[in-house]
Amino acid sequence: MKVMKANWAFSNRECSVIGFLRTCVSLSSGSSHRCSVSFPPNRRIRCMDAAGLDSDGREFKSPDEMWTEQAGDPNKKTLWYRNGVSYWEGVEASMDGVLGGFANVNEPDIKCSEEFLKIILSERFPADARHQPLVALDCGSGIGRITKNLLIRHFNEVDLLEPVSHFLEAARQTLGPENHMNSDTHKAVNFYCVPLQDFTPESGRYDVIWIQWCIGHLTDDDFVSFFKRAKVGLKPGGLFILKENLARSGFVLDNEDRSVTRSDLYFKELFSRCGLHVYKSKDQRGFPEELFAVKMYALTTDVPKKVNRTRSKSQANRPRIIK
Repeated sequence: MKVMKANWAFSNRECSVIGFLRTCVSLSSGSSHRCSVSFPPNRRIRCMDAAGLDSDGREFKSPDEMWTEQAGDPNKKTLWYRNGVSYWEGVEASMDGVLGGFANVNEPDIKCSEEFLKIILSERFPADARHQPLVALDCGSGIGRITKNLLIRHFNEVDLLEPVSHFLEAARQTLGPENHMNSDTHKAVNFYCVPLQDFTPESGRYDVIWIQWCIGHLTDDDFVSFFKRAKVGLKPGGLFILKENLARSGFVLDNEDRSVTRSDLYFKELFSRCGLHVYKSKDQRGFPEELFAVKMYALTTDVPKKVNRTRSKSQANRPRIIK
């Protein structure tokens, strides 16, 4: 079962081996960019051969080796998801609980996400061209932190998807129709207590499907299956926004909450398998150094249009070296 995985990293509280904490920090990535990238389905990115580690410091030669061991048959796969949900069922339904003891990252997280979202909305859904309400799906919604602080302010309707029942109940108490936070024009509508890997959205309902700190709980096959199913839930011009922790290369397996932190290249290979294209991306800033790097990807089902860049006259007339 999919669970909400908040801003996960191996902190002193979560990992008793200080040496491995330093290893995890060294695996984090830090470059910042925004671009449109398309990966043809027939292009193989060999990052899937990259080695990885688990939270006990054990090495895996490849993701295939790790997934075969962790979820290589139906029984193992069932246990993988069951243990993941069990971990989060033991976590308090609070800001500090869902953020793994790092409640202080909420403010910079929301700030950076809002900057990214505003760019996406202005380019894909300009206000003067909107003829219907904007609708979002918050995947791995937890206690409704992102819906409350971000999505409900920019979308007319937000649906929440979360498999951990006491998290979702906390979200319902905060965002339900009887709560003062709801208005006629900006409101939380549906609360789905369903695992991500089992969820199929209503056809053509969403402008944006927001997926944050939860996709690491899905196996690679279920990652691909989810996005392929979820495409039907997008309106024309709709897109996914994925925000996740990054490993510098390969992957890091958390044996405690049953999740995997993937590298940028690992994600991009999976996007290719999903038939998705990176429309824009942005690195999170302002988090404590001991946490993994975090990146946002805006993903479209259509190939992003290339922007024609013309050189200025000063650039065109600049002297060059004759080789």
